[in-house]
Amino acid sequence: MPLLRLASRFGRVHRRYIRHNLQFCIEYRVRGISSPDAEGRIIIMSGTIKTMRTAASDIRFANPDVTADGAPRAQVELRALSTLWFNTGTLCNIECAHCYIESSPRNDQLVYLTSSDVRLYLDEVQTLGYPTGEIGFTGGEPFMNPDMISMASICLERGHEVLILTNAMQPMQRPGVKGALLKLRSAYGDALKLRVSIDHFSEALHESERGPGTFIHTLKGLDWLAENDFSFTVAGRTRFGEDEKILREGYQQLFSARGYKLDAVDPAQLVLFPEMDEQAAVPEITTACWGILDISPDAMMCASSRMIVKRKGAASTVVLPCTLLAYDPAFEMGSSLTEAADADGGNFENGAVKLNHPHCAKFCVLGGGSCSQ
Repeated sequence: MPLLRLASRFGRVHRRYIRHNLQFCIEYRVRGISSPDAEGRIIIMSGTIKTMRTAASDIRFANPDVTADGAPRAQVELRALSTLWFNTGTLCNIECAHCYIESSPRNDQLVYLTSSDVRLYLDEVQTLGYPTGEIGFTGGEPFMNPDMISMASICLERGHEVLILTNAMQPMQRPGVKGALLKLRSAYGDALKLRVSIDHFSEALHESERGPGTFIHTLKGLDWLAENDFSFTVAGRTRFGEDEKILREGYQQLFSARGYKLDAVDPAQLVLFPEMDEQAAVPEITTACWGILDISPDAMMCASSRMIVKRKGAASTVVLPCTLLAYDPAFEMGSSLTEAADADGGNFENGAVKLNHPHCAKFCVLGGGSCSQ
């Protein structure tokens, strides 16, 4: 029996980072049964779960094929393209303190996509026979893109569900946008979904990220969505240090007070994203980690998603493995889904993605995060 499952029989298994003599590891701790020894290993009964750790001096995520200590790097194959993401552009009406993609009213590193761009990839999805049920739009703030309504309409007309990630503030609340959204809602019902970012259930902590006045403006947008019976969920963040149970209770109080029909306990209705910091020391993911962590590579975002972006000054759009690696040219898979399926060399092997970035480790493998529904 794997040690992780054996440990689970004696109590709840917890995963957390521990810092020990400038080393980082993933700790599996069974309350009252195990503790780390002087070298950072975790002892459970008579067995040892080998931990992953990296010293601060390691050159991590440098070699696509092996980790800093020479172990074979994990990779993920595309199981099925369930979700195709489009980054509508990095321009945003606000500038968050810790935005992983650094969106702002000035950042146009990723330029606006157009309806023609979206139509091209939808055609390819159909030609390749991919089972792509969901089309996601992220940014930046998607409703700043003048083609946002048109792009959503094209996807809905072709039978895809559409998910738009938004702050629900002024760009979405413009009368023309609201009118167009109401028409899409009337025509396609719950096939149109919106996910609204509320970084914290308290005004003070939300605005510490997003700036003064942002909390009430977002709530006004949510109020409108609720009043008009849109299908929407909320995305929060875990950066403020509270226990997840306390976080979800706080959000539920907010939802109930505003009359939102959301269950904060349901992770699909309230998504709590792990934080991402490319400068933080995180373990590299080896092929052995799947067994150690008891996680399947099929659960990773890049097993079921791809994202389309267009860089400022670029001649064409490019395909990326996921929503998190928007700026790293080493993760470009080609200009078409066909090319992406066979991407080889560097961070890819016959279309499989090598987990050669800190976000792969912290957000997806260790954090359990996914941008899809």
